[in-house]
Amino acid sequence: MSGNLFIVSAPSGAGKTSLVKALLAINAGIDVSVSYTSRAPRPGEVDGKDYHFVSRETFLTMMRHGDFLESAEVYGNLYGTSQSWINQKLQSGRDILLEIDWQGAAQVRNKFPICVPIFILPPSLQALETRLKGRGQDAPEVIARRLQSAQEDIAHVVEFDYVIINDKLDEALQQLNAVVVAAGLRSDRQLVRQANLINQLHKQE
Repeated sequence: MSGNLFIVSAPSGAGKTSLVKALLAINAGIDVSVSYTSRAPRPGEVDGKDYHFVSRETFLTMMRHGDFLESAEVYGNLYGTSQSWINQKLQSGRDILLEIDWQGAAQVRNKFPICVPIFILPPSLQALETRLKGRGQDAPEVIARRLQSAQEDIAHVVEFDYVIINDKLDEALQQLNAVVVAAGLRSDRQLVRQANLINQLHKQE
């Protein structure tokens, strides 16, 4: 039985990365896809763990070879998800989570209609601005551009099946994990996973 494919999208600064890391710490049944990107690593980021950092030329070559399930350009940088890695993991029965923007999410939904798309919202634009400034990584003009882009991103929230407000991390984490657990309990999943039990319970005396 193939695993579930979860998509988690959010505007920059909504806390998506922190939320996903917290989910992985409490749910061992899910793997996160490590995207490829042409941007430079941020302080503390590790190649192969946070992203696969490649040159723009290498990324474009991989794109031409059809290596990506989805790809997008965000703030001038390229991001993409490995098609072969996703297929291998899903076929082995592992649940996979993709951290991608709404553009990539639309591409994945076209190829995996039964995926589970989840959108993370900040509690307010003010909170979003505070978080972006708190990173201490971007110049004021970059933050202003990210805030404008965030509002454009949020316009696509209607394209997602689940929406979580990341105000308090613990509450948002519980809600995200609830979506993951519920997806694994769908009848089409359980009829395969629990086939022996169901057959035993069905037997006539």
